[in-house]
Amino acid sequence: MISRKVLRLFPLALLVSLACAQNTPQHLFFRVTLDPGMKPASGRLLIFLEPGAAGSQGPMSQFRPSATSVAAKEVEGLQPGASVDVDVDDLAFPAPFSSLKPGTYQAHAVLDVAHSYTYAGPAPGDIESAVVPLTDWTPGAGAEPALVLNHVDEAPTPRPLPLAPDVVAAAEKATSPIDFTSPALTAFSGRDTHIRGWIVVPPGYAEHPREHYPTVYWTHGFGARLDTIRPYAIMIASRMAAGKMPPMIWIFLDESLATGTHEFADSLNNGPWGQALTAEFIPWIEAKYRMDAKPSGRFLEGHSSGGWATLQLQVNYPKIFGGTWSTSPDPSDFHDFSQIDLYAPHANVYRRPDGTPWPIVRDHQEVLATFEEFGQQEAVLGPYGGQVASFEWVFSPRGQDGRPLPMFDRVTGDVNPDVVAYWHDHYDLAHLTEANWATRGRDLKGRIHLVVGTADTFYLDGAAHRFEAVLNKVGGDPHFTYRDNRTHFDLYEENGDRLAMMDEIAEQMYAVARPAAHWKRPDGGPPAILHP
Repeated sequence: MISRKVLRLFPLALLVSLACAQNTPQHLFFRVTLDPGMKPASGRLLIFLEPGAAGSQGPMSQFRPSATSVAAKEVEGLQPGASVDVDVDDLAFPAPFSSLKPGTYQAHAVLDVAHSYTYAGPAPGDIESAVVPLTDWTPGAGAEPALVLNHVDEAPTPRPLPLAPDVVAAAEKATSPIDFTSPALTAFSGRDTHIRGWIVVPPGYAEHPREHYPTVYWTHGFGARLDTIRPYAIMIASRMAAGKMPPMIWIFLDESLATGTHEFADSLNNGPWGQALTAEFIPWIEAKYRMDAKPSGRFLEGHSSGGWATLQLQVNYPKIFGGTWSTSPDPSDFHDFSQIDLYAPHANVYRRPDGTPWPIVRDHQEVLATFEEFGQQEAVLGPYGGQVASFEWVFSPRGQDGRPLPMFDRVTGDVNPDVVAYWHDHYDLAHLTEANWATRGRDLKGRIHLVVGTADTFYLDGAAHRFEAVLNKVGGDPHFTYRDNRTHFDLYEENGDRLAMMDEIAEQMYAVARPAAHWKRPDGGPPAILHP
C-alpha cells in the first residue's frame, strides 16, 4: 500500500470546504524549512499540534482523533534550506488552528514522502522535525511558529517477541519470504505487481519428503505490511514446534497497497486480486511446496480487514477453499456498516436521523470517535490509504477521473445511493451468499466460521448477526461465535496468551483435512474457546 506516490482522491476545493465551513479567522501560517543538509523532497506536509508540553509526539491516533490538530499542504520539489508557509486554517482537522484556545502546545511537522501516513503513520523515508514547544501561545499573535525538517525516518526496530532466542531462531528457519509476480495484476497496472508474504513449514517438513500438508492462507488487518506480519509467522512456527498446533503449512499474505488494503477482492480500482490469488498464485505455490492441493486442505484465516478478505474469498471461490475462520471481519452486510444502514433512504454516515453522531470506535461503553471524525481526519491526513477511503478503492465503481466514486460526501456525510447500489451488487457478502446459494450453497454449507466480540471496537458484531441470519435462512450451517465482552484487540486471548484461540482454529481446520487423524495437543489444551 505504501511505497509510491498516489494521486489525491478528492478535489482540493472539496477539502478546503472543510475549513471554510467553519466561522473562524483564516490565514494563520506555520513556516516549515527543509534542513540544508537534506536532499530535495516532495510529499504531503503535515503539521501536528497537541495541547500540553510533554516534549514528544507519536503518530496521530485514530482512536481519539480530535485530541490532535493537524493541517496539511502538498509540496513539490522543496529544496534544502528552502521554506514553505503552511496555511493551517486552509486544510485542517478538527478545526482551523486559529480557532484554538490560547495555551501551551507542542508542534511537530512530518513530510509524508510516500503518501502513506494515512495508512500506518510515519514510514521509512519520511522527514520529520523536532517537537517544538509553543508556550502560552495565542493563535495569530507573536512570531510565526517555525519548524525544521531535519530527521529522516528509518525502519523501526522490531519489537522483541515473547520467546526464548533459541525458539525464535528455530522458528525463523521454518519461515521464508515468498514473492510472485502476477500476470493478471501486471496487465491491469501496467507494471510488475507482486503477491508477497511469508511461508511457514511445519516441524518435520524436511525430514518427511513424501508427506503433504493442509495449507492455511492468512492475511492481516488494516495498517499492517509485509514487514509487520513476519512476527505472526514466527509465532505460528513456534506454536507448531511446541505442539500447540497441528502440522500445517501457513502462508501469511500481505494485502497492503498505497490505496489501503486490497482485500484480495476483484476490484475495478485495485485490480483482479482474487483472480490473481486463486488462478495464479495458488497453483504456483502448490507446485513449489508439498501441499494437499485440494479444497479439503486449503483454509482461510484473517482478522479485521483480513477477516473480510478471507470471508469474501470463501464466498466468491467456494470450490477453491474448504473453509474460512474469519475473525472480527469488516461489515459483511451493509445494512449494518458499523451500525449504519447504508441502504436506508437519505442515509448519512455522520448523523443519525435524530441528528446525533454515528460512533465508529468504542471502548466497551465509551465512545472514542465518530464516523465524521474518521472521515474528515482522513481527508486532511491524505485522502488515499485511509480506512474509509480504502473501502471505496475496493468497493466503488470508477469515476470519469479514474478514481473510485466516493460512497459519501466528506463534508455532509450524505450517502451516494448509486454508489451503494454498486457496493450491494458486488461486495455485500450476505446478499451475494443468498443470491448465489443455488449455485454455491453445496460448496459453502458448513464452511463459514466467524468469531467476533460482543464489544467489538468497531461495532462489527452487528453485521455478523445479520450474515448469520442469512446463512440460517438458506440452510448454510454457519459456525458463528460471539465472545462475550471481547473487543477487536483481545479476541484471541485466553489466560494471558494473546494467540490462544489460534490453536483451536488450527485444530478445527486439521480435523477437516485429516478427519481420521484425531490430532490433539499433547497437554490437552486450554478450555474450548469456540463452540464445537
